[in-house]
Amino acid sequence: MTKNGFTGKIYTTNDTAKLIPLALYDSCKVLKDVSKRNGMSPLYDDYNVQQVLSKVVGIPYNESICITPNIKVTFFKNGHLIGSALILVEISYSGQENINLLFTGDYNNKNYFFDVPPLPDRVLQMPITIMQESTYGTMDSTQVQPCFEENLLQYLSKNGTIVIPVFSLGRSQEILYFLKKLQLQNKLDTNIPIYFDGKLANRYTALYLKNQLEIKEDMIDFLPENLTFVSSENRNDALQDENVKIIVTTSGMGSYGPAQIYIPTFIKSPKSLIHFTGYTAEGTLGNRLATTPIGEVVKVGGLLVEKQAEVKYTSEFSAHAKADELISFLQQFSHINMLIVNHGDPSTKETFAKRLLKEVKAKEIGIASRDYFFRVSPYHLVKTLPTKFQ
Repeated sequence: MTKNGFTGKIYTTNDTAKLIPLALYDSCKVLKDVSKRNGMSPLYDDYNVQQVLSKVVGIPYNESICITPNIKVTFFKNGHLIGSALILVEISYSGQENINLLFTGDYNNKNYFFDVPPLPDRVLQMPITIMQESTYGTMDSTQVQPCFEENLLQYLSKNGTIVIPVFSLGRSQEILYFLKKLQLQNKLDTNIPIYFDGKLANRYTALYLKNQLEIKEDMIDFLPENLTFVSSENRNDALQDENVKIIVTTSGMGSYGPAQIYIPTFIKSPKSLIHFTGYTAEGTLGNRLATTPIGEVVKVGGLLVEKQAEVKYTSEFSAHAKADELISFLQQFSHINMLIVNHGDPSTKETFAKRLLKEVKAKEIGIASRDYFFRVSPYHLVKTLPTKFQ
């Protein structure tokens, strides 16, 4: 938008304003690399990022911003990630009924590093339209089966290497804290080295450690003992160390970052475990490894290697609320004019919307797709209007 002429302010939460320079410059670097390989021009460049950053204005949670005399916006804390928000838009014109819109974005009701307060009563009681994500709209929280700790300790007892792909922001720090908890519980020997690799993840972690983000005081000291921050200069130490060890590395789906070095190295070892800690999208390395049997050849980072290591997955660290938690959130509201379900696979959105029809009081329930907006009736979906406007 900025590249094509947008000159206004860009409002974010205070923490997002601190994180966004790291995120955008890294994104720009990835785009440049992908575009070069595909013979295309990148969507934007470093100059466009500079333009964006000059327009960013950080705003505290619960403080309303008057965008125009008739439109105000308020950010409320959201457990999905540091800096994420539920966004309330209030539109009012003299003599007309107010329009209140709440965008949940990616939503979670909890986070290791900060508390998620309830929404104010004034929001819960106003007539409102809610845009609700549905990423895990077909799974309840009771269906999540924690397995990470058990798998981890099992392979450490075999003196193997464990490679843990993580997302740079949020998941990296959560996994480091989880390892520290295992050490404090005397389940994880503090003599076992832990290597942490990923330039962007290291930079995000530095912000946590410097107490520059809105996290709980007792969570600032979240690093496990015997942790080594890895860069290109000392990466060989982690690769060549033949002793039992844990490597926490980006990217979370395995397709980018140092994971492209570690996975080809350790996927060939039957003593190794590659343990993904989050969603692996179709087409990513993490997704491909799930469908490759042990003993078969898999393409990793341009190399053909034989898969001998165990590969496991868990959803216990997901940053998205599950269906029952999303419904509990929605049941707090007194006057929902419309629920619009978005951000999920098409079948998930439809299944979740039909469940909402039974469990949440709303005048209308709809599904946003890429092309059309659908209203949900007790019997079927009704196509109403295009989602693309000229």
